[in-house]
Amino acid sequence: MPNIKSAIKRVKVNEKKHLRNRMVKSAMRTTVKKYESAVAAGSADAALLSQTASAIDKAVAKGVISKNAANRKKARMAKRLAKAEA
Repeated sequence: MPNIKSAIKRVKVNEKKHLRNRMVKSAMRTTVKKYESAVAAGSADAALLSQTASAIDKAVAKGVISKNAANRKKARMAKRLAKAEA
């Protein structure tokens, strides 16, 4: 444990940010898994894709994942949906 007051504060702040980031990332992963299972079951639609993309965009807004990673995930999801519908 640090002795310097500012270092003690950094430890506390970093722990709070770490917990928030984990929560946001976990929520994003949960929605992506629901989407993937719906695609596998054949019950996925554009509304579910939109919901999942929204969850990914929220993670980007919070700074949990990068913009490029989010765009890559959304593109792959749309591709899987198109392939499942065809």
